[in-house]
Amino acid sequence: MKIKVPNNTAQLGVEISDLNLSGEFSDDQISEIRKSWTDYGVAIFPDQKLTHVNFEKFSLLFGNFGDDPYLKSLDDRPNIVEVKRAANEKAPPFGGSWHSDWSFQKTPPSATLLHSKIVPPHGGDTLFANTQLAYEDLDQETKDKIENLEVIHSAGLPYADDGFYATEKVERAMNILPSKKAKETQLHPLVKTHAETKKKCLFINPVYTVAIDNYSEEESFLLLSSLYEHMTQDKYVYRHKWSKDMLLMWDNRTVVHAADGGYDGYERLMHRITVN
Repeated sequence: MKIKVPNNTAQLGVEISDLNLSGEFSDDQISEIRKSWTDYGVAIFPDQKLTHVNFEKFSLLFGNFGDDPYLKSLDDRPNIVEVKRAANEKAPPFGGSWHSDWSFQKTPPSATLLHSKIVPPHGGDTLFANTQLAYEDLDQETKDKIENLEVIHSAGLPYADDGFYATEKVERAMNILPSKKAKETQLHPLVKTHAETKKKCLFINPVYTVAIDNYSEEESFLLLSSLYEHMTQDKYVYRHKWSKDMLLMWDNRTVVHAADGGYDGYERLMHRITVN
């Protein structure tokens, strides 16, 4: 197993190669992979041909399957979701705004795993921003201000029955399941301490974070907007370029991510699993 640490200002994207993810792992290997992933936010495993069974088995090394509401899974694999876009599709890429997966849940997934099946010849990058590093770089006055704040998260904006996906006018290859339930809310600390690294991160994102609890609408908007602008600066962002049969595993406690476009006229297909 070879581990190549990232060489970028965001300090994200550790590459782990010379490893067959379809095989068996020792406890030491799992611990080493897990530490690399939590230290660098995004773990990259190139050249991995995985069956559904292989994909699920590897994912379960890091926790139980997560709950994936509002997205239809494969008929025979309830924990695998197809992230797909047709070659002739006019809808914008799924997940194209900065977010942390399912942050509106009481217990959001720690890990998301994405395995590439069909990769367009250009475009289709995934962007990641380091919310731990962004927190550390805040001035002390701002850290003190946000230390004990709580934020309201909800899936309503994208997934409610009157949300973005329910009301868009173009067809989409993704099978999305809007629901009134998406309007339910969940409180989380604005600043969360990572359970494993013990480092603090900004746990907010413009898709699922509705407001700061007990703040006026204007105060909430101004502070959140300022924090979003800060944490998505280029110096905190890693742009990942895909190749076929590549597995990515990222830490939703440490990063926010966004899907990029730029591949109109080409199909793109990924398989996705979340882990509690």
